[in-house]
Amino acid sequence: MTYKKPLPFSFSGAKLFLLIALLFPFPIVRAELNTEFQIRKISPSIITTPTLNYVTGPVKPSRSKNWMELEVAFEWRPLSSSEKFADDVMVNYYVLMADKSSNSPHPTLLTGQVTLISIPARTNSPKRTVMYLSHRTMQRFSGGKDHYSTQSVLNNVGVTISYHGRVVAEKSLNGSGEWWKNYQPVSGYLVSKEMSPFAPLYCDYYEDIKKQ
Repeated sequence: MTYKKPLPFSFSGAKLFLLIALLFPFPIVRAELNTEFQIRKISPSIITTPTLNYVTGPVKPSRSKNWMELEVAFEWRPLSSSEKFADDVMVNYYVLMADKSSNSPHPTLLTGQVTLISIPARTNSPKRTVMYLSHRTMQRFSGGKDHYSTQSVLNNVGVTISYHGRVVAEKSLNGSGEWWKNYQPVSGYLVSKEMSPFAPLYCDYYEDIKKQ
């Protein structure tokens, strides 16, 4: 009789898959986000409110103030040629402000979202959406002063796109990963275009927002 010495290690198929998942987590996770949606660029900029002349009403003295525009460029290239338009595409914003101080050691994370409809597939130029920070919001969460640069207002901006109930794309100005989960979110301060002073401008430049 021939005696065969047992191998010191034996892996079942399930154990081998678990080992691979533990040793190589990042490529597997990133593959889930490498979908038909791609966020190309996040563009924060300081802009001033438009001046509108209203000649039939009372004169109310005011001057244009600084707002922050947070523009996102993205693409949708579905694998199926039968898909022409996408509805209920949710764009989530995570805006980390520059308000860290001795009294407030942790900066404030402002969150907001817009839901887009009728997104066309496979266009030659990126699609765009936008949200805004008002002059007063920038004052409150970045030191109480007037600001004229994005660096004096922001620490970071993250954006995710959700479609059919799951996150399909993400991007940050600085770094990668879901860094916003380390902060307590504060909602209600980010303003959609239709609720901003810029509502009547650039109507054909940005994608349509679903009315609530």
